Amino acid sequence: MKLHLYTPDNILYDGDADSVTIPGIKGLFIILKNHAPLISSIDKGVIRYKVLDTEESLRVDSGFVEVKNNVVTICVEINK
Repeated sequence: MKLHLYTPDNILYDGDADSVTIPGIKGLFIILKNHAPLISSIDKGVIRYKVLDTEESLRVDSGFVEVKNNVVTICVEINK
């Protein structure tokens, strides 16, 4: 699936991903290929995404995620 990970003023990642773990406001959830469409708020925590055998992580403060047709689009705020 495709993952687009943005802040309001930067592209953090734009490429393939095998899974994405998101800190939702009601707890962590994992997005895999062929996930049902959804829109959700993101809570403060860590977003993790796997590409082949590599796992990347990003600490975020808040945001939103949309999943549709194997495309995961995430816009987050990061406190630097």
